[in-house]
Amino acid sequence: MFKSLLKIPKNVLLQEKYLRGRWSLAQPSKRIAILFAIVIALEFSTPSEYLFGYLYTGPIILANSRLSRLGKLQITLIAAALTLLNVFIPHGETIALATFANRAIAIMALGVTGYLSDRNQQYQEAIALAKAQLQSQQQLASIREDFVSTLTHDLKTPMLGAIETIKAFKSAKFGDVTPHQQKVLETMARSHKMSLQLVETLLDIYRNDTEGLKLQLAPVNLVALATEVIATLADLSAARRVYISTSYGESDFRRCLWVNGDAVQLQRVFVNLLTNALNHSPRGGKVEIVMASHSNYQVVKVSDSGLGITAGELSHLFERFYQGNSDRQAKGSGLGLYLSRQIIDAHGGIIWAENKLPHGALFGFRLPAISANET
Repeated sequence: MFKSLLKIPKNVLLQEKYLRGRWSLAQPSKRIAILFAIVIALEFSTPSEYLFGYLYTGPIILANSRLSRLGKLQITLIAAALTLLNVFIPHGETIALATFANRAIAIMALGVTGYLSDRNQQYQEAIALAKAQLQSQQQLASIREDFVSTLTHDLKTPMLGAIETIKAFKSAKFGDVTPHQQKVLETMARSHKMSLQLVETLLDIYRNDTEGLKLQLAPVNLVALATEVIATLADLSAARRVYISTSYGESDFRRCLWVNGDAVQLQRVFVNLLTNALNHSPRGGKVEIVMASHSNYQVVKVSDSGLGITAGELSHLFERFYQGNSDRQAKGSGLGLYLSRQIIDAHGGIIWAENKLPHGALFGFRLPAISANET
């Protein structure tokens, strides 16, 4: 029973809310009326040559922040009319030309005040709307990135399980495997490994964007890394029938290019650039790796014999998920070059792309060098 006494009928709550809203709307009108009354009392209790009409700017500014555009216009017109009316009221005064001029200037000032206040209000509303849209977009982007990060992390487990199962089939743990079946299993294993690599790349990119790339720095020989990556990509090179050559700038003999870097991450850069070059070179084409040592930095350039890059694509190649529109661009995720840029930037280096004459594209990066004594 006591609880029922404490309950307030819903219609009473709605009525209270309605009255509260009416009161909040009435407050600005009440203040505007008070300001008008004060200015009118000053205007009409003094001779016409005393001009107090400029004080109407107060209620005009208050109206612009609280009332609708029609209400703002009405308040401005009323203020202008009262300013002009004070020329004739009180009666019996001699009206000078200067009085008319002052009143006209005041009316113009009131109109300009109303216009500028209205424009300022519109700008503020536009800014508030833009901020709200930006905040919603940022929240949506954060939710999307969290979703992708979680999804890619969860995808790794079934992919690893599938790869291990295929290995078990290949090793005849479930029975004899014919040569034809071996080829099919190898294709399946290669496909799953590529998918796993893509998932790991995507996961690493989102982790790097949120937490930053954490490097395990140590002296690294870029020439040795390039040699290892070329060996791992031998099957892809043979399948694409693309020849990979290595040169060392102006010198033909092999040299060491030492940098202070993370060997695992830099190896990923080599894999991404070489895979990109192999995929964009025609059958029977050539991919060339040029490594040059300078006093303060080491340079690596990977060039292909494809169709080259259009001018519109050059500035977007290292953006996340960017897919070019030219015939040169092979199907891909648009993540390898973006991840490569993340890694090179974290090492304090520079990565770039350009067209190679007479045809083909060149991707290069430059890293700070260390001397052989520091290794």
